[in-house]
Amino acid sequence: MLRTPTRINVSGLCLALAMAMPAGMTNAQEEPLDCANAQTQADMNQCSYMDFEKADKELNAVYKLAIKNAQASDKEAAEMSEHYVGAVEELKKAQRGWIDYRDGHCEGMSREALGGSMQSMLISGCQARVTETRTKELRELISALSGR
Repeated sequence: MLRTPTRINVSGLCLALAMAMPAGMTNAQEEPLDCANAQTQADMNQCSYMDFEKADKELNAVYKLAIKNAQASDKEAAEMSEHYVGAVEELKKAQRGWIDYRDGHCEGMSREALGGSMQSMLISGCQARVTETRTKELRELISALSGR
């Protein structure tokens, strides 16, 4: 006779487990992570990812400014000739290519730890560094577009 698989109420199980935990253990990140003194690989991985998130957030803010400057540049160029318009499209094309480069480059740089617990730290660390460099490049582009 075939048995029907038992259905598990996942949300109920999670609630039961959370209620069974001692007070203060329901949130593993109650204390802020001290990245300057990270001791475990999991903490180092998390800190590295947080560095990348910070760099990516700044990059996105600067990219938005670069787009605005490129739009202004295209507007000025259009007054001379429509053939001179293209700053926005050039910037978008470069940014798409840069993202592919960043991701491929950083995956390659992490191969020394392929499959290991520190591979994600190497990827995130690389992405943070490369992103900071790209942010600097975008700032330089903004200066060039605004004639400073």
